[in-house]
Amino acid sequence: MKLTASSRLFYILDSVLLIFCGIIVVVPLLNIFSQALSSPESVLAGRVVLWPRHFTLATFQMILRNGNITTGYLNTLFYASVGTVINLIVTVMCAYPLSRSDFAGRNFFTLLFAFTMMFSGGMIPTYIVIKNLGLMDTRWVMLLPSAMTVWNMILARTFFQNTIPKEMYESAELDGASDIKTLISIVLPLSSPILAVLTLFYAVSTHWNAYFDAMMYLKSQRLYNIQLILRNAIANIEGMLNQTGNLSIQEQTLAVAEASKYAIIVISMLPVLIIYPFVQKYSIRGIMIGAIKG
Repeated sequence: MKLTASSRLFYILDSVLLIFCGIIVVVPLLNIFSQALSSPESVLAGRVVLWPRHFTLATFQMILRNGNITTGYLNTLFYASVGTVINLIVTVMCAYPLSRSDFAGRNFFTLLFAFTMMFSGGMIPTYIVIKNLGLMDTRWVMLLPSAMTVWNMILARTFFQNTIPKEMYESAELDGASDIKTLISIVLPLSSPILAVLTLFYAVSTHWNAYFDAMMYLKSQRLYNIQLILRNAIANIEGMLNQTGNLSIQEQTLAVAEASKYAIIVISMLPVLIIYPFVQKYSIRGIMIGAIKG
């Protein structure tokens, strides 16, 4: 099909825009990887841009030997895996009944859930509630308060409502299946796309990148996740740079600390970068859920 002049102009502008967006995303990543793979002296001197200077893996070796980094990484894996399982269970338990047309009062309960998206108790009341529940400085504080995100629940409800035919529910009911049996045997096997989307959203956004809740509610360093350790490392480096008048006094320490910061960033985001290409199609499908009905 022959393109018109306006269509060609659109494709050209679209390509330029996509290339520009790609550069914005790729350049910072290349810089971070280059800093992490360069010698500490080159990093501190600011000589690293998009290519490693004096390539070395010594910084990664030093970090992996650090007990705090290893503990934080294992904690993050625990929070992301166990927390995501809890998220999926709670989300599906809420979304499934709200997707059923024969559930009395589903519009009312949906409105209650949507209300929490616009109004919340605030930071201080939430802190008081968590403290009174005895969740402070425990692993549960990283799992239970974020057990469900309303937006993800609405995505799951919309998927169930638009994808699972009512005839399947009626057929299961005629065969004597309970609601739990219908959910486990019929709905969940047909809902692998939305479950993959929810897993991606919860694992990355709710758990892997979470540091604020850990900073607020965790006091023991043995419970810190990798993001909080990264945040503390960056804060300590910035404090050292601000307090040091003569860099020659602590130049070696500052160089190692600055290179370690980038190495920790790489370690913390590498699993997500590896996994995301395999689940990208599910992410796009999740964004399109509910966009077209029929």
